[in-house]
Amino acid sequence: MPRPKSEIPSYRKHSSGQARVTINGRDYLLGPHGTQASKREYDRLIAEYLGSGRSSSYGTEPEAYLVGHLILDYLQHAKDYYGTGVTSELHRIKSGCKPLKSLYATQRAVDFGPIQFKAVRQAFIDNDQCRTGINAQMKRLARMFKWAAGEGKLPAAVYDTLRLIPSLRRGRTEAKESKPVKPVPADVVAATLAKLNPVVADMVRVQFLTCCRPGELCKLTPAMIDRTGDVWVATLDDHKTAHHGHTRAIFIGPKCQEILTGYLDRDPTERLFRPCDAISMKRAKAKANRTTPMNQGNRAGYSENSRKGKRAKRAPGIAYRTCEYGQAVRRAAKQAGVEHWAPNQLRHSRATEIRKLFGLEGSQVIAGHAKADVTQVYAERDSERAIEIARKAG
Repeated sequence: MPRPKSEIPSYRKHSSGQARVTINGRDYLLGPHGTQASKREYDRLIAEYLGSGRSSSYGTEPEAYLVGHLILDYLQHAKDYYGTGVTSELHRIKSGCKPLKSLYATQRAVDFGPIQFKAVRQAFIDNDQCRTGINAQMKRLARMFKWAAGEGKLPAAVYDTLRLIPSLRRGRTEAKESKPVKPVPADVVAATLAKLNPVVADMVRVQFLTCCRPGELCKLTPAMIDRTGDVWVATLDDHKTAHHGHTRAIFIGPKCQEILTGYLDRDPTERLFRPCDAISMKRAKAKANRTTPMNQGNRAGYSENSRKGKRAKRAPGIAYRTCEYGQAVRRAAKQAGVEHWAPNQLRHSRATEIRKLFGLEGSQVIAGHAKADVTQVYAERDSERAIEIARKAG
C-alpha cells in the first residue's frame, strides 16, 4: 500500500547536515539539524503554510504567481468563507472567473491591469450579459485581487489600479440593460395557482402573504416558527443579509397560519415544503380517481416508464430549492397560458400592496429591508395617488 501523505510537511535532515522541510515540492533549508533555531524556523514556515490554507501556490514569488493560481486560491477561500450552498456566493464567483481563466490563466497576476480588466469585461458584454450583472461580476474579480494583496500574494498596487476603473454607465456602453422586476398581476397568479400542485400552490400563497424571499420560504422549518402569539414569528439565522449582522423575522398572520397548519405535523427540523409530499399527493389523487379495479392493470406505484424498464433519475427530494420552485411556477404559467413570471415578483406585489395600506415604513419592516431606499425598488409607487394629487394641485 502507498504511504499515506502527511497533512503537515515533516521536519527532516538534508544530506548537507541541515534541517529541511518540503512544501509544494520546494525544499526549505532551516539551519543545522536538531538545533532550536532550525525548529523555530520550521514552526514559522509551517504556521505560514497553514495560514495560507495549505495553498498549492505557497512559496511562489509574486513574479511567478499566475492568474490561474489566483483563481484556484480564491475559489478555495470562497468555498471556506461562503460555503457551498445552492445560493452561495461561491457559484457567482465561479461564473465570474470563467472569462478571466479563459483569457489570462497562464499570465502573471502581477501584470493584470486596466487593459486586461477591460478585456474580461468586454467578454461579458460579448456574451450578452446585462450591464448591472457585468458590473457586479467585475467587482467580484476586483475583490479577488484585493484578497490576494491582503494575503501577500500580490502587490497592493495591482488592486489599487483596478479599483480606479469606473463601472459601466447607463447609456454609455453597448451592454444591454436588465429589465426591471415588476409586480405580477393578481389574475396571472390566480391562473397559475390552478395549474400548480397543492404544495407549490401553498408556497406561492405563503410567500405573497409574508412578503418573504423564495430562498427564505424554502428554508422554513417548524422549529423556526414561534407560535405563542396571535401572530407567529419565524426567525431565520441563514438569510441574504446575515453576514452583515442583520436579523430576519417573517411575520405570519391568521390567513397564512391557516395554510401552514397542515405542514407543521412533522419533525421540527424538516422543511415545511417538500417535493416528496407533492408526489405523494399526486399519487393519492391518482389512486382515488382510479377506475380500474386494484386487482387488474398496473399495480400502485407502477407506471408505463417502469414497465419499460425506465426509472426516475432521482427520488423526490425532502426540500425545495429556489430553482425548482421557480421552475414549477414558470411551467404552470405556461400551462395556464399567461405571461411568464417568477416568485420574486410576488415580493414586489406584496410590498407594493402593503405600501399603499401602511406606507413605506410598513412595507420596509414586512419585507425585512434595513434601508428604506431598498424598499423603494420593491414597492412600486402608487401612480394613481400621484395622478390624484396632480389633478388637485397642478
